[in-house]
Amino acid sequence: MSKTQSFDLSTKAGIEKALMHVAASCSKDPLRFVKSAFPWGKGVLTGMTGPDTWQVDLLTTIGERLKSGENANDVIRTAIASGHGIGKSATVSWLILWAMCTFPDTRGVVTANTDTQLRTKTWAELAKWYHLCIFKSWFELTATSIFSKQPGHDKTWRIDAIPWSETNPEAFAGLHNQGKRILVIFDEASAIADKIWEVIEGALTDKETQIIWSCFGNPTRNTGRFFDCFNKFRHRWETRHIDSRDVAISNKELLKTWEEDYGEDSDFFKVRVRGVFPSQSAMQFIARDTVDNAVARPMPHVPYTKMVAIMGVDVARFGDDASVIRVRFGQDARSMEKKKFRGLDGWQLGAKIAEWHNELIRMGVPKVVINVDTGGVGASPVDWLRHNNYTVNAINFGSEPTNKERYKNLRAEMWGRMREWLEQGGCIADDQDLVTDLTAVEYTYTPTNQLLLEKKEDMKKRGLASPDDADSLALTFAIQMNEYLDNLPSPARRDRRGSHRTRDPYA
Repeated sequence: MSKTQSFDLSTKAGIEKALMHVAASCSKDPLRFVKSAFPWGKGVLTGMTGPDTWQVDLLTTIGERLKSGENANDVIRTAIASGHGIGKSATVSWLILWAMCTFPDTRGVVTANTDTQLRTKTWAELAKWYHLCIFKSWFELTATSIFSKQPGHDKTWRIDAIPWSETNPEAFAGLHNQGKRILVIFDEASAIADKIWEVIEGALTDKETQIIWSCFGNPTRNTGRFFDCFNKFRHRWETRHIDSRDVAISNKELLKTWEEDYGEDSDFFKVRVRGVFPSQSAMQFIARDTVDNAVARPMPHVPYTKMVAIMGVDVARFGDDASVIRVRFGQDARSMEKKKFRGLDGWQLGAKIAEWHNELIRMGVPKVVINVDTGGVGASPVDWLRHNNYTVNAINFGSEPTNKERYKNLRAEMWGRMREWLEQGGCIADDQDLVTDLTAVEYTYTPTNQLLLEKKEDMKKRGLASPDDADSLALTFAIQMNEYLDNLPSPARRDRRGSHRTRDPYA
């Protein structure tokens, strides 16, 4: 406050000028605002000296993005996955007040997982900090909004609390504020429907506008758009996982009790304390821990000249899908980089498959098996390959499985084999598309207790992409076969022996 000493604080006009000076100095510095706008160490804030470390980090990040001016058209996206009792609602309140107090005609919207959460938790916490704020006289706070008292600005300078509804997503569609500032807050974001996220994405299109979109919540689901912020779309979001044990204000005794009762690696403790996503949702077919272990484990030595290369080709069905080719050698699905193509017709894709096959042969691989998905439009590349004298296995996901008692169809069986492979030592690349695909698919059981995987069409209805990457890997498990060639003989000896000694990894 030293910079305000030149103002005459004995008069109302002088105080107002000082406040305007402080607000202007904090326009691109939310951390400075939080430190300046509240009576730290006094009254209800006795013993509190300011924001916690994680809050400082978040506020600093937003400020640095605003100050850099790196791209005025980029939305500043931040996502915080946390345990309980970290001061999340206070942080939401600070962002709302900072946005309103430091930029004229700011507009924004705040929503939460439920109307009750929005009214009784999020907005109630805002009321607490509003009454502590040195700028409170500038604004009116109601049960559902905060807006400017300046005449003629009550509609243009405001932030509203709006319960979301999948049946009325248009309530969020008109959020525009060209050339000024927009703030969007999602509280308990994991439970907010994907449709609402999509509507917000479409609304935040104003150019040369400060747009801040911050999402907070316990990471209760490992699917959906909040999960995607930390995975598929992590290149767009500034993300943080906040462990309740590392926060000053959290109830350490309660957290210790939870750790003793549930265990540090339990999904309950992960979600409620560590701020990380659960290993597995109720109907998730492959657990996140299984996939993470397959990414992290050391890759075994791969003698390419003594192993069969199995090529899985998932053929695009929809306009926004991609055709994906993956190659697996036994436990190794990491060393060969995937091939991904969009917009190819069947014959063009067939030629790409042939090119990859020929490259593997040139590397010295003795045998290449090609498994192509033919359930949709895959017949065309199969026809091209066969016409050009390539041996290819046409795989129909909907065909009968080998184990008819356990699986409903071949796709479920392939994924079952792939899951066992991942659990038993398989190695995959740190490929976010693949990781996301593997953990996104859900399952159910038929009336006869056969395992059935979620259809791609149903995943799209949930707002998820078609699992092209995972299906291409699953296709390498379509046919049980000998993958390991021990003591590969020379061509001359091969003629005399007739066949190789092999072992079946599935036996």
